[in-house]
Amino acid sequence: MKAPFSEYLTSIAPGLKELITLLRGTYDYVSILATDSKGLQINVSQGSKSVSGQTLTTERGIVVRVHVGDHYSEYSLNRFDPKDPSSAYKKITEELQKQEELLKITGSTSYKTGTLKDEPAELFVEMETEQLPETCDVEKLISFMTELSDKGMKDSEEAADIRVRAQSTHICKMFLSEHRDLRQSYVYSEGTIIPIVTDGKKTDFGYAGVSGLCGPELFKGLTDCLPDGLKQALDSLHAEPIKPGEYTIITNPEVTGLIAHEAFGHGVEMDQFVKGRALGAQYIGKRVGSDLVTMHEGALCAKDVTSYAFDDEGVLAGDVTEIENGILKTGICDSLAALRLKTEPTGNGKRENFEHKVYTRMTNTMFDSGASKVEDMIKSVDYGFLLEGMESGMEDPKHWGIQCIVKLGREIKDGKLTGKVVAPVIMTGYVPDLLGSISMISDDRECFGNGACGKGHKEWVKVADGGPYLKTVGRLG
Repeated sequence: MKAPFSEYLTSIAPGLKELITLLRGTYDYVSILATDSKGLQINVSQGSKSVSGQTLTTERGIVVRVHVGDHYSEYSLNRFDPKDPSSAYKKITEELQKQEELLKITGSTSYKTGTLKDEPAELFVEMETEQLPETCDVEKLISFMTELSDKGMKDSEEAADIRVRAQSTHICKMFLSEHRDLRQSYVYSEGTIIPIVTDGKKTDFGYAGVSGLCGPELFKGLTDCLPDGLKQALDSLHAEPIKPGEYTIITNPEVTGLIAHEAFGHGVEMDQFVKGRALGAQYIGKRVGSDLVTMHEGALCAKDVTSYAFDDEGVLAGDVTEIENGILKTGICDSLAALRLKTEPTGNGKRENFEHKVYTRMTNTMFDSGASKVEDMIKSVDYGFLLEGMESGMEDPKHWGIQCIVKLGREIKDGKLTGKVVAPVIMTGYVPDLLGSISMISDDRECFGNGACGKGHKEWVKVADGGPYLKTVGRLG
């Protein structure tokens, strides 16, 4: 079935178009993003079961962007009467005038930016899904998740809790301007299992999940996640500390995705280029990795939780080749940063919600596959570690250093896995060194969309990343 577009957004569209006409009499550029999204979130553990929003409206509102003189201003509303757009016009113009007066009073200056293009375009997309979160049988889903949690407890005497989480969201967005009318509806879902284990002295956890551009039907895949998550938890519980040093490493697709996100995520978000905060700006057209390394970024380069038809600025989704055979080709860009840098936007302008501003943000960030078999990669290692599981990461875009916290490492000696496990593992390094040392890439790849990303310490949005297995050299501690 197709995910149906919001009846509410359809009903207010004529009124919003009238509002745009009114505002165009005052401003030389006007656009509106309207959102109406519904979803569910269920958390089950041995201690509690909670349901958030069986048919809850998780986001409903509009944000208006206008060009004022040489800069842009925005105003958001969570209520709009389509029969009386003049009232909204009055409120918006009054509030925007207050913003301009505040700029003068404080002596603030704004970044001078030209007028955005408003080329004619129409798009109506209802993506395929088997189920909708707003019509999901919640009681049946809770029962399924409870059975998984109970089974995990029975599968290991060291299990202290088995937490199961399911979230599904039906996104409907409409972007309107004088010449553009873009509408999209899609569903994304993600499910995770987090086993918590203890031996009486130490407590640890594991993590396994599923994600996709689909509905609650995805959650049946959690059955296969249970043994993987429990094994990771138990292996971590009984692991040994790693001896700090530089090692040959093989990263599994989840860790590969973490590297992709941290190395070529914020570091090539081109709004940071405008502010001179990213070293990546100096490497465009230069080598940043071995000849084997090619990387893509964009809503269209994979199919996962952040694969949309257009971004929050009305730019159609893209597939950007960031790195080609080791050469950094370009970064990713929102519309305003693109204007300031005299380049084209890439469809990466995203808001946390309609009450937050647009930033350049990642969507799917993926290493391309290579030609090697995983077993051959392991055989080629004299001594090193196979890294598995992602906990967290961070980067310093200004100096291009990264730190990745990996769940565990499996020892490789003389081309074989020894069974020894080390944990936790912290991988650090300088991005061009880490990518420049890549010598083998597997012929498969996976995408993971169970995480979110903040801009600094805030502005959280959904992202996905991944790729194949990589063989490289890294500093572990």
